[in-house]
Amino acid sequence: MNNHKIIIITGLSGSGKSTAIAAFEDSGFYCVDNMPVDLLPKFLELPIESESEFAGLAFVMDLREKGFLSKYTAIFDSLREKGHNFEILFLEADEQILLQRYSQTRRHHPISKGKSVLDSIRAEKAMLKDLKKAADNVINTSHYNVHELKSIIFNIAQKVIKLAPMRINIVSFGFKYGIPHDADLIIDVRFLPNPHFVPELKALDGETRKVKKYVLKSKEARIFLNKFIDLLDYLIPLYEKEGKAYLTVTVGCTGGRHRSVVIARTIYDHLSTSGLQIEMTHRDIGQ
Repeated sequence: MNNHKIIIITGLSGSGKSTAIAAFEDSGFYCVDNMPVDLLPKFLELPIESESEFAGLAFVMDLREKGFLSKYTAIFDSLREKGHNFEILFLEADEQILLQRYSQTRRHHPISKGKSVLDSIRAEKAMLKDLKKAADNVINTSHYNVHELKSIIFNIAQKVIKLAPMRINIVSFGFKYGIPHDADLIIDVRFLPNPHFVPELKALDGETRKVKKYVLKSKEARIFLNKFIDLLDYLIPLYEKEGKAYLTVTVGCTGGRHRSVVIARTIYDHLSTSGLQIEMTHRDIGQ
C-alpha cells in the first residue's frame, strides 16, 4: 500500500477529529479511528479488498493509546524510510471552546484521572507540543461548526488526491407507499397527466415508449423539466462544494409506476452526460 497517501489525524481531545475522519471517509479514504501506532506498520502490509477504489488512508491516533507519545516518532520515521507517503493533520481548539464542548457533551477527558477538565486540557496540550510542531497541517477548529470543518477537510482531501465525486441517486416512488426515508430532495409530479386513466397505457410502466411519449408531450411536463433540471444543474455543484457525499433526488407520483418513472428517467439521462456518478431506482414500479 505504498502508493496510497496516508493521513494521520491527531490533536487535542474535543477538537473535531471524529468530524475530520468522517469527512475523509466521505472523500473516498479508507479510515480507521483510534489506530494503535504499533499496529500501523503491520496494517500497511495487509492487502485491502478493492484497494484501488480508495483515494487514500486516514487514521486517528491520539492519547487514548497510552504508548502513543513514546512510539510515534520512531514508527513514523521508519515508515517514511520504507517509502510510505503520509502527512500529519493536527487539530486543536482554544481552551474556552474545549471547555464548552466538554460541558455540552458531558464526556470525560481521556487523560483526566482525577484532574479537572481544564487541567486535563492544558496537560494534553503540553504533551502534544512536539507532535504539533511536526504536523504538516494545524487547524484551530474553535470557530468552525461541523459543516465548516468538514468543508475544510474536504479541501485538504482534494489536494491530496482527486476528491471522489458526489454520488447521486435518482429514485421514483409512489406517495401511496410512503416517501423514501433517505430523500434529500422530493418532487411531486402528480400534477402531470396520469397514464393510469388511459386504458391502453394503464398496464404499462414509465419505461415504455408509449407512456414516456404520453407524459412528456404535455406542456406542463416540458416546462417543469426545463425548470427543475436547471435547478439541479445549479444545486449539484453547491452540494459538492459543501462536501456532500451523497444526494438522493426523489420523484413521486400516486403509485410510482408511470409519471414519476418517466421524469426520473429523464433527469437521470440528463445528469448522466455530466460525468457524475449517477444511479437510478424505480422503487414502486412493480407495485
